[in-house]
Amino acid sequence: MVPLDNYFNVIEAGHRLGIHPETVKRLCRQKDLPAVKVHNTWLIDKEALDNFAGTYIPRRGAKKRLI
Repeated sequence: MVPLDNYFNVIEAGHRLGIHPETVKRLCRQKDLPAVKVHNTWLIDKEALDNFAGTYIPRRGAKKRLI
C-alpha cells in the first residue's frame, strides 16, 4: 500500500495555493494541475503541487474573449 504522506487533497492544496478548493478541483479536471482521482477525491503529489505553485498566477473572473 502506498503511504499518503506525499499527497494533498483539494482542501490542503487550496490552502497552500491560496485559492478555493473548487478552483483546485477545476484545475485537476482540466489537467492543468497533475492529480489522480481516487473514488471521489483528488490526490495531488507534493512535488507536483510545489512545481505548480511556482508557476501559478491566480486570476479572478472568466477569460476575456477577443472580438
